[in-house]
Amino acid sequence: MRIIFSFLLLVTINAFAQNDPVATGCKDIENIAFMERLGHERLVNRGNATLASNNFDVKYYRCEWQVDPAIRYITGKVVVYYLITSPAAFISFDLMNGLNVDSVKQHNVTLTKQHTANVLQINFPSGVNTGVFDSVSIYYQGVPPNTGLGSFVQTTHAGTPVIWTLSEPYGSRDWWPCKNGLDDKADSIDVLVTTPAIYKAASNGLLQSETLISGGTKKIAYWKHRYPIASYLVCFAVTNYSVFNNSVQLGAVNLPMQTYCYPESLASFQANTPLVLNALQLFHNLFGEYPFIKEKYGHVQFNWGGGMEHQTSTFLVSPGESLMAHELAHQWFGDKITCASWEDIWLNEGFATHLASIYMEAKYPANVIATRKNEITSITSLPGGSVKVDDTTNVGRIFSGRLSYTKGSHLLYMLRWILGDSVFFRAVKQYQKDPNLSYGFAKTNDLKKNLEQVSGKDLTKFFKDWYEGQGYPTYNVEWTALGSSYVKIKMSQTTSHPSVTFFELPVALNFKNATQQKTIVLDNKSNGEIFFRNIGFVPDTVFIDPEYWLITRNNTSRKVPDAVTGQNIIQVFPNPVQSQFYVYLRNFSSSNASIILHNAAGQMVYSGKISVINGSGFTEVSSLRFPPGEYSVSIIKDNGEKFVKKLLK
Repeated sequence: MRIIFSFLLLVTINAFAQNDPVATGCKDIENIAFMERLGHERLVNRGNATLASNNFDVKYYRCEWQVDPAIRYITGKVVVYYLITSPAAFISFDLMNGLNVDSVKQHNVTLTKQHTANVLQINFPSGVNTGVFDSVSIYYQGVPPNTGLGSFVQTTHAGTPVIWTLSEPYGSRDWWPCKNGLDDKADSIDVLVTTPAIYKAASNGLLQSETLISGGTKKIAYWKHRYPIASYLVCFAVTNYSVFNNSVQLGAVNLPMQTYCYPESLASFQANTPLVLNALQLFHNLFGEYPFIKEKYGHVQFNWGGGMEHQTSTFLVSPGESLMAHELAHQWFGDKITCASWEDIWLNEGFATHLASIYMEAKYPANVIATRKNEITSITSLPGGSVKVDDTTNVGRIFSGRLSYTKGSHLLYMLRWILGDSVFFRAVKQYQKDPNLSYGFAKTNDLKKNLEQVSGKDLTKFFKDWYEGQGYPTYNVEWTALGSSYVKIKMSQTTSHPSVTFFELPVALNFKNATQQKTIVLDNKSNGEIFFRNIGFVPDTVFIDPEYWLITRNNTSRKVPDAVTGQNIIQVFPNPVQSQFYVYLRNFSSSNASIILHNAAGQMVYSGKISVINGSGFTEVSSLRFPPGEYSVSIIKDNGEKFVKKLLK
């Protein structure tokens, strides 16, 4: 029996007004995917993502930036602490050529450098051995590249200047020297932003101080973040922000929630921030401790048409409910654990989409079926497409709302259905705590390994079919009422794409008549598989996957008349048998019968009774304890008459 948790039992979510969550669900996902695709496109088209050398490991960045939101310009000093991982004559960082590096110093000694092809190479006076821990200070300035959809944006809101950054996936090099790839996280960062005193600067972590300088005309905002962080998640934004604070109780911790929004949007953000507090509690309970529990969670308003999950400091255009839940979810899936390759982007986006669905289903339970149905319709609108990104040079493919987001989310629905929620959530918590992944990078096989360890199930075929494979199944269910209680069911499927010939899935069938209904689950492992079940009444209708856990399309069910004629009909299914087999007596002229199983040597290996009601009898026999071989089933009527049917083990 599968028990699906009611999330309303896990957290109480207050009711807030919303305009038709069902209608907006798929649209929200597509909008998020579209904006993130544009962000990726503006950067990937420039060539290689990272050319930084791999002979060192970044431990810490101290970033000192000076900006005026009215002017597109940055002056910076970035101090990098690093550990040499292989003998080195130099180390190199990603940094666009449009920025001028004034100097690089180590222990107050100027080092030689070359800055070409968007790579800053820093030369050491002599070779450096493996294991050396040291630092360099990079002084630079200039106008970050502007593509119109850039990672460093200077614009206005309500006539007031604003500068904000958005670096996913490779845009950090546009405005600061760093390692720009998905292979190295700094252990911690400090960010100090100097601006004209009338503005406020937001960034990652906790605000330590705001200090007036230059006779009160300028201000230094100092932000401190003490968790590992990928370079694309480092951020800042500067304008005349209004700031307000909330908090949320997460276990024993009262977590600060801090919002930086435009003054003209203050009322909207204040009204909608409580939605995030509820989502924080829900995700904290389901997926483990909020990853940055010693610091904060925050929102920062910017002009981009969506959101960006900067670590501890999500950037939002507006406080839409599902958008906020999606970006919050990234703090676990994308920030704490980051996909190690863009072919695995679903580990970020599929999970974030799914967590937003969990939140929305908990708050709007009446909309669950309609929303899932709409999303599955979107996924199956085309016959192909895998969750695995098969072309990481195609930005539309990486950020496909249909595949990386929605199908990735529904892959998780199916894993919950197969494993049960209790096992699934325990496994994902273990994935979050995996010491090889936590605050690092992961691939799909890392998730699979944790799911298998907790569940004890081999999920190789599932991931081959649903992560690597394309398409979906269409089910055709033929069923026959047998007597007053039993049904015979034939499960057949066609697939939409030749990459998968058959999807093995447990499938729920809801049998109904005018007064009764019962849902059974059939573990369908082969095409045309036959099942017998006692449902306790005579149905007239069957619904396939009534709660929409599975990615399927155009399913059909058909009632087939019982064509068996004559008396004392014995049917055995399946034959050859598997882990169990079923014996069905049809039109049997006896009120009781015995069943005996003999092996090829004539030895009895099983005996039992079958109750016959109105000419029908049914029994299930476990065959796990029988060795392979040929067997015969003997049915003996209460008058001693014997019938024998051969079967193969």
